[in-house]
Amino acid sequence: MTTRGRALRLTAISTLVVLGLTGFSTSRHGHGHGGDGGGGCSSSSQDHDSSSSSSGGGDAYKDDGDTYTTGGTGHHDYDDDTYDDDTGSGTTATPEPATAELLTCATESAPYATVEITNPNDRAYTFPVTVFFKDAAGTTTADSREEPTVPPRTTTKVRVPLDDTTTPDHCELDDPNPQPLP
Repeated sequence: MTTRGRALRLTAISTLVVLGLTGFSTSRHGHGHGGDGGGGCSSSSQDHDSSSSSSGGGDAYKDDGDTYTTGGTGHHDYDDDTYDDDTGSGTTATPEPATAELLTCATESAPYATVEITNPNDRAYTFPVTVFFKDAAGTTTADSREEPTVPPRTTTKVRVPLDDTTTPDHCELDDPNPQPLP
């Protein structure tokens, strides 16, 4: 082989080694997500020499529940599957609605309605409870809302005050199965 051929071959091998060592690849960090393509550190603004970084802060990329962060030095930090729950399982159960039952309506001597709320969930939630105070014709003369926090798997009684001076004929609940507030 000629000297020129050896030089070209050595240059090609050196280039592949340098590209391999600087993070250029066809695979992703961590999980393999098919069809994503893309490589490692291919941004032209990144400098892998920590003494002369040009990227300044850091950029975060989120994909399929995974977080990728490039720091100021061009290094990659990988946070696998960030979840909002405490179990780490990746699924958060949707809370069940409460059961609300109107026990008493407001009277002149007790200007409030009493509502019983049952939380069927394994943790405490705040449930909105609205009572409509109505006259004999069924017209709403006033309404009032309370937002009690009910302990898990517990039934709580709540007083919903009547802020009107007119004593109602009867009361109605807005929702007998209120959803928990976020």
